Amino acid sequence: MSRRHSFYARPLLVAVAAATLLTGTAAAAPADSSPGLYTATAAALDDTYYQDAVGKTGAELKAALHTIISEQTKLSYDQVWDALKATDEDPANASNVVLLYTGRSQSKNDNGGGSGQWNREHVWAKSHGDFGTSTGPGTDVHHLRPEDVQVNSTRGNKDFDNGGSELGDAPGNFTDGDSFEPRDEVKGDVARMILYMAVRYEGNDSFADLEPNDQVDNGSAPKMGKLSVLKQWSQEDPPDTFEKRRNDVIFEQFQHNRNPFIDHPEWVGAIW
Repeated sequence: MSRRHSFYARPLLVAVAAATLLTGTAAAAPADSSPGLYTATAAALDDTYYQDAVGKTGAELKAALHTIISEQTKLSYDQVWDALKATDEDPANASNVVLLYTGRSQSKNDNGGGSGQWNREHVWAKSHGDFGTSTGPGTDVHHLRPEDVQVNSTRGNKDFDNGGSELGDAPGNFTDGDSFEPRDEVKGDVARMILYMAVRYEGNDSFADLEPNDQVDNGSAPKMGKLSVLKQWSQEDPPDTFEKRRNDVIFEQFQHNRNPFIDHPEWVGAIW
């Protein structure tokens, strides 16, 4: 399976509750070239941000993580534009963002609704639970990504699964009547975004209880599949530097919460 080549030379200042850590990130496919440095950061998070979740499994772990990540700053839908320009910045060109499905590097300012532009893709389709673009799940940048307008339309509100016909305007992505398969380089990213949403939105606010299931064609139900495939994707495409940096930027600059499945991919199997 192919892996994304991402390089980040500049250090990140990672605020972790009362602790502040200076970390440098540099990666080469297929894995980070400095795993020890990332492990040290993850350990600090366990001592602070995740301290109430460490050691738990199953429903107890899910409940603990829900409490932790629900503490967040919420963005408006307009603010999402600027957030994505920072979270998905191209490491090779600071004037561009990298589009999720196509992998294309495109000017940050070439956003909108026109053909060839990029817009805001809801990885957890906003019709699955009918939350639209409401502040909350509709504006949560942990699952919002820049994407080509036409490819975004092709994905629509389909569930995720393997198979279908390859997209001519986005090679490596496949679709059929009820599902969408993203390119190999972001399969795990997609899975971890979906599972973040399932933990963050549990129905104890004004929004639906979002949950993964093992089917497709979920329509407007607050469900997203296909869980068995998403778990496989998360294992086969572990978090890389681009995804880890994105998690840090969201935490430090925008929502001040994290996607726990990027920091701890093993928690996917511990819950599901």
